[in-house]
Amino acid sequence: MPSTNLHIQLNDIGKKFGKEWIFKNINLTIDSGDKLVILGGNGSGKSTLLQIISGYVLPNAGNLNYNIDGKSIDKEEYQKYLSLASPYLDLIEDYTLEEIINHCAIYKPFLKDLDTTKIIELSGLSAAKNKFIKNYSSGMRQRVRLTLAILADCELLLLDEPVSNLDKNAIDWFKGLVKDYASHKTIIVCSNSIKEEFEFCTKELNVSDYKKF
Repeated sequence: MPSTNLHIQLNDIGKKFGKEWIFKNINLTIDSGDKLVILGGNGSGKSTLLQIISGYVLPNAGNLNYNIDGKSIDKEEYQKYLSLASPYLDLIEDYTLEEIINHCAIYKPFLKDLDTTKIIELSGLSAAKNKFIKNYSSGMRQRVRLTLAILADCELLLLDEPVSNLDKNAIDWFKGLVKDYASHKTIIVCSNSIKEEFEFCTKELNVSDYKKF
């Protein structure tokens, strides 16, 4: 995807489940190249806010606007400009690593000059490339999710608790992959204050600040 100038505006965003508001009145501007961390404990609503930004979930109050190269785009087009990695995203379990990479490439291309062989190498899962995903450990599955999202040719990278199920070596792998292949991207990370997840971020939003109604 050609380089784009991305601008995302959240205006008085609020979300509730039933009659209970989990957050309200969030105003936020995200520009190309920003590195933002959304902080909050378990159940705080940070993942829900990330899903609102992605367009997967609609807010109950306020509005979200994407502007690409000076032009406002419809919500149905948001997915073209973003990739998402989250522990709750399902993978196709009856695919091998090579098959799932080739499948994803049909819908969203990877960064230029990255073929399937190189992507497998970068995932650190070469030894398991012929295994079905259903036989992967939770840490290996998280590596797959992160590899697919970070290496996608998208302007916006959304990462929800990215180091979930990763050991120290895998966390170092994650940080290296972001540094080498996503430093030019706009990145939003959800975190339970695990510093290694977002040490590259320069902006911060704490969902707890938007629960005082």
